[in-house]
Amino acid sequence: MRTEQEMMDAVLGFARRDERIRVVGMEGSRTNIHAPRDEFQDYDISFLVTDMASFQQSDNWLDAFGPRIILQKPEAMELFAPELGNWFSYLMLFRDGAKMDLTLVPLEELPLYLSSDKLLRILLDKDGRVLCKPEPTDEDYWIKRPTPACVDDCCNEFWFTSTYVAKGLCRDELLFAAYHMEAIVRPQLLLMLSWRIGLEKGFTFSVGKHYKYIRPYLTQPQWELLLRTYRMDGVAHCWQALFAAHSLFRQASKEVARLVGHPYPDYDEQVSGYIAGLYRRFGQTG
Repeated sequence: MRTEQEMMDAVLGFARRDERIRVVGMEGSRTNIHAPRDEFQDYDISFLVTDMASFQQSDNWLDAFGPRIILQKPEAMELFAPELGNWFSYLMLFRDGAKMDLTLVPLEELPLYLSSDKLLRILLDKDGRVLCKPEPTDEDYWIKRPTPACVDDCCNEFWFTSTYVAKGLCRDELLFAAYHMEAIVRPQLLLMLSWRIGLEKGFTFSVGKHYKYIRPYLTQPQWELLLRTYRMDGVAHCWQALFAAHSLFRQASKEVARLVGHPYPDYDEQVSGYIAGLYRRFGQTG
């Protein structure tokens, strides 16, 4: 795999030779001093250009960055709606294992680009257009202090959706149950865990995208209980995953509610009793 310096030489060498490219920026984990460094980090690069259409006529210019295993162009896909407005991205995995997400941005949208992400570093500015170079910071990704209303909303969503998981398991509708567990119940659990961590450690750091850095802030029993919520291969395991989520959420949410001065909701007990009754009727024979 190429080194970071080799990748930067390829990117900036290309940009310096192409008059259409006036500004080059980098975003993401490689600009974040707090992110662990490893070979799997993407290169998130943006070219601010004078002529978007000329780049989009052919993909051959991308060959300058090396032979690819696969290329994805999200804004050109029919199955998924584009999300970047006038911007256009190329997601590339190269044969040497390096990965680069390269975004073309119209030069006239430079102010929008500069305000789009605080984890942003300007690598090249041919015309001195960026008068105040941004200093990358991950503060937009720090754990946010919850309000009492947010805590109650999280608890409500967690316990209400738990009943959907249980209903799916009672019907032997594993995919229905797993969807609600994956899409709603566990995300609310992880959010509550992050709030507990923030209230204990402060709200000046991030636990990473999709909570990937959360493990060091959990005890070993908490971590093992969290992992149990991912065991979804069969109805019996799904019931145990749901109960593990309940136990861990209850521990965290009671502490968070206490620390923000909000009464812990009584519907935990009522919903838990309801689901326990369903489990006695349907779960122990599943």
